[in-house]
Amino acid sequence: MDFNTNAEYAIAARGVRKTYGGSGMAPEKEALKGVDILVKRGSIFGLLGPNGAGKSTFINILAGLVNKTAGEVSVWGFDIDRNPRQARASLGVVPQEINMDVFFTPLEALEIQAGLYGVPKNKRRSMEILNALGLGDKANAYVRMLSGGMKRRLLVAKAMVHSPPILILDEPTAGVDIELRKQLWEYVLKLHEMGVTIVLTTHYLEEAQELCEEIAIIHNGNVVACEPTEKLISSLDRKTLMVTPSEAVDIKPDLGPLEFEMKSDGSLAIAYQPSKTQVADILERLSGAGIAVKDLSTVEADLEDVFLELTYRAE
Repeated sequence: MDFNTNAEYAIAARGVRKTYGGSGMAPEKEALKGVDILVKRGSIFGLLGPNGAGKSTFINILAGLVNKTAGEVSVWGFDIDRNPRQARASLGVVPQEINMDVFFTPLEALEIQAGLYGVPKNKRRSMEILNALGLGDKANAYVRMLSGGMKRRLLVAKAMVHSPPILILDEPTAGVDIELRKQLWEYVLKLHEMGVTIVLTTHYLEEAQELCEEIAIIHNGNVVACEPTEKLISSLDRKTLMVTPSEAVDIKPDLGPLEFEMKSDGSLAIAYQPSKTQVADILERLSGAGIAVKDLSTVEADLEDVFLELTYRAE
């Protein structure tokens, strides 16, 4: 990683550590243990990890809400220690928690937020943003009257009032139905087309696999992977061969060292490592066990498989 070319990166973090002091009998907690992350400008970057892995701590350090214990961080080329105001102004953060005054209207909430960022009245885009997120008809309704999904979209709107070059989405689709999720991603992709850098944390791994160009996985405060999405998925040396026998198999066949599962529909799911086992070898063992093959297909590994391998299974 080259940390000297910050102009190429929206976010550059090197050796970031965060230790929370213990209280009473509780020991200190090291939430981040030397995190190195580079996020290219104009990309959609996934930051994944189990609960408590350190994702929110890292985001809060970027946003200036938590002080790091050690390391270097720049946001849009601004060092967060030397130029904290410029670094924070370069970010729009959509938090996990729904935190807004329920006695304001969405339009009022955006106008106040724009004022806090010093956006002149003649340059504010409050209604434009609300319309883009499907909240235009709710502009003058009280926030307390909005559904949970609408409140989440309002959080995105608030994060965009000062037109930041980086948008951080921390679990943005939690509790959002399919249609609202689709509308949200359509807007986010439009922002991406306009050059906005998107950093996404989510537990919906299929979203991350579809949207993110590069993914970092944090586990126990360490970055255990940071690769382009396709490269990350292909790094897992595991596939499954789905075999449909010509005739029903009533007794579990002897396939030697091959691990397999007999499905309720009569098919066999055979797990194998492409680096060690060829499909031809599997077919030879099936033939030796007296199983004629009617049909077969290969199931590739996906992001969920990689995620589990690098986190829960690694323990």
